[in-house]
Amino acid sequence: MPAVTVENPLTLPRVAASAGAVPRPVLTVTTAPKGFEGEGFPVRRAFAGVDHRHLDPFIMMDQMGEVEYQPGEPKGTPWHPHRGFETVTYIMDGTFIHQDSNGGGGTITNGDTQWMTAGSGLLHIETPPESLVVSGGLFHGLQLWVNLPAKDKMSPPRYQDIRGGQVQLLTTEDGGSLLRVIAGELDGHQGPGVTHTPISMVHATVRPGAEATLPWRADFNGLVYVLAGRGSVGADRRPVHTGQTAVFGTGGSVTVRADEKQDGNTPDLEVVLLGGRPIREPMAHYGPFVMNSQAELQQAFDDFKAGRLGSVPAVHGM
Repeated sequence: MPAVTVENPLTLPRVAASAGAVPRPVLTVTTAPKGFEGEGFPVRRAFAGVDHRHLDPFIMMDQMGEVEYQPGEPKGTPWHPHRGFETVTYIMDGTFIHQDSNGGGGTITNGDTQWMTAGSGLLHIETPPESLVVSGGLFHGLQLWVNLPAKDKMSPPRYQDIRGGQVQLLTTEDGGSLLRVIAGELDGHQGPGVTHTPISMVHATVRPGAEATLPWRADFNGLVYVLAGRGSVGADRRPVHTGQTAVFGTGGSVTVRADEKQDGNTPDLEVVLLGGRPIREPMAHYGPFVMNSQAELQQAFDDFKAGRLGSVPAVHGM
């Protein structure tokens, strides 16, 4: 990690918060518990313990790995339904195959992102390729769930296949950070992901001892999740490390710093910065469905049981 990089960040466009931007204070820092998802792959629950009012429009995020699989160990998920939100799967190392009951999906690897709008509903499967199962190898990724506003919850399902080479690459004034804008915009630079709800998603690599103070939209919330390494966040230099989420208050900029010394297997501080305009609508969430009311949630379960969210293809290439 990371898969998408450049030899000299100083060749990239540079971004910086304006001198008058109000620094966002750090409200909380939480540590993600570890667990297992699907058929047993290890995850960290990034948003566990974070108040939902600080997350909206985000619902949950899992860090998948980082894990070095032995032959025969790689695992995925069985077929499962979704309705009412979007899943964003970002793979930094390794390979994942996606497929749905509408015929969508594909293979993502080494910096690729698959943005799936479940909308009105579908069945979905995620698996490692046979070659990875046979050989084993490194696997590391993220899956983020983004809520849909009520007006879009029953929209037709949609896929966006975002290749690693499509992300917008930026740096800070001193070239000490590599910023990958996957969706939304940062200081006027637009990422490739198209979203129903206005959000920004940035994967940043901060070199040891470097600091990144970035402009952040005042109408967005602000979150930083540490994928790897050690550093600090905010003007008061609140310490953070692998598996922790920092929630920022209001303001016009966010600051992330990398410690001078990192762990031996983690040369840099790796973080994901997330922000979005809150939807501020009632949310009914249970399992794979995210709706606005208990009645809509019950309807989603009824539609799934009745086969109205699709059927598993007889031959699905998995």
